[in-house]
Amino acid sequence: MYRTLVLAALAGLIAGPALAAGTCSTAAKSKFQPKTTLEAQLKGEGLTVRQIKTEKGCYEVYAVDKDGKKVNAAYNAETLEKLDNAEAGEN
Repeated sequence: MYRTLVLAALAGLIAGPALAAGTCSTAAKSKFQPKTTLEAQLKGEGLTVRQIKTEKGCYEVYAVDKDGKKVNAAYNAETLEKLDNAEAGEN
């Protein structure tokens, strides 16, 4: 039984970060943060923003980093939390 509890605890620790992947907002669009706020945040991180699209409660960002590398990321439109899945709004 002790072994089962230890394995269950370890599984919870491993799965925990996966569950914290974040999701798109389900709030009304009036609750969304302005795109300009996200753009300013991204510029502060050294990105050059090419486009920000709204898709199903997410902001999908297309940008370029300091090294010229393309960046595609998704953010919760209400909280501006970066999501693990860059295609979150398309699902």
